[in-house]
Amino acid sequence: MATSSCEIAIIGGGVIGATCAVYLREAGLDVVLIERTDIASGASRGNAGGLAFAEILPLASPRIIRKALHWMRDPMGPLSLPPAYLPRIAPWLLRLWRASWPGHYQANVQSQVSLMSLAQTEMLAMMGRTGLDRHLHTQGMLEVYEGADRFSIAQEVVRERAKHGIVSQPLQGSELAAFQPGLSPRFTHGIHIPNWRNIDDPLQLTQDIADHALAHGARLVRGAARQLSPTPQGGRITLEDGNVIEARQIVIAAGAWSHHLTRQLGDAIPLETERGYNTTLPPDALDLHRQITFADHGFVISPLTCGIRIGGAVELAGLKRAPDYRRAQAMLDKAKAFLPGLRTEGGQQWMGFRPSLPDSLPVIGPASRHPAFLYAFGHGHLGLTQSAATGRLVCDLATGRVPAIDLHPYRPTRFSLFKDLR
Repeated sequence: MATSSCEIAIIGGGVIGATCAVYLREAGLDVVLIERTDIASGASRGNAGGLAFAEILPLASPRIIRKALHWMRDPMGPLSLPPAYLPRIAPWLLRLWRASWPGHYQANVQSQVSLMSLAQTEMLAMMGRTGLDRHLHTQGMLEVYEGADRFSIAQEVVRERAKHGIVSQPLQGSELAAFQPGLSPRFTHGIHIPNWRNIDDPLQLTQDIADHALAHGARLVRGAARQLSPTPQGGRITLEDGNVIEARQIVIAAGAWSHHLTRQLGDAIPLETERGYNTTLPPDALDLHRQITFADHGFVISPLTCGIRIGGAVELAGLKRAPDYRRAQAMLDKAKAFLPGLRTEGGQQWMGFRPSLPDSLPVIGPASRHPAFLYAFGHGHLGLTQSAATGRLVCDLATGRVPAIDLHPYRPTRFSLFKDLR
């Protein structure tokens, strides 16, 4: 058994952990990044490539609760919950329902707006100063709807976005057809968000973020964190191979596995995983002009340098259940019906675990009993989008600066029966 030390250790080599490493190295700290497999081996590799700064409305909302009851009638639809998993996830679902109550929901919207504003500023600045803005494109995003009634219902979201300065452009008929030639005529209306930002390849971007941190002095340790313990000087991580890393501070950014580690520190955080599926087709599968969101069907299709990616949906089934790739096939079949020119041969299927908290906000802040441990997880669908904001906030905490935004809404103790109600 070997023991090593550093100023700050980060558990998790996804986009959140890698971005935290960049910020902490920029602050001059001695950083070790711990990853049990490969950089971006989890949810960071399979997302749709959108910097979704416009997605300010929490999943825990009256709108989604209404849709969920409809979606769950279809076992291959946008939302699935295997009956055998219901007893385990029932407390999480109860918390999600409570978070959708009007008072809680409006507070969570404001917290999401605050985090998204910081996310946009920090992400664009970080990509510029690291030279990673070569991955960035502004193609906009197109949401499409079947009929005037569905489009009218979507105006609730448009109005909420407009309150916070997010511009949307309505489209219909020939205007919509010109935006994406070959779109099925069943889609009669659309909403274009022109300032939506896109990433050319989420996997490559995350790897490049980590490489930047490593090139500027961070160290990478391969291994899985098995045990955490506080020390008088900070904290200790024991890896599965028996090696030990001691640090003044430790960041837990292990995505959907993070709550297993926080329990060792006395924080029982209700983290679940929204299992997401996708299929990535060859780049020439379709002349796709921009990302398209099929909002009423719960999936998107995105043009990436690695191919055309069709993905989304939510399967609430935990970390252990075997993947059900019929869900990826169902989205691919729908995409073919919605874009008849799509060539569906040669695709690669994927399933990943999105770390999700019932109020749709991440946990960012110190452990309740051991402030040497900092939490940075639970971003759900928005890990890539909110990664730079999280890196900035973790760096603020690690260096003793006043955080860029109020961290009270993201505190770990908000789920406790005895939570601080200040």
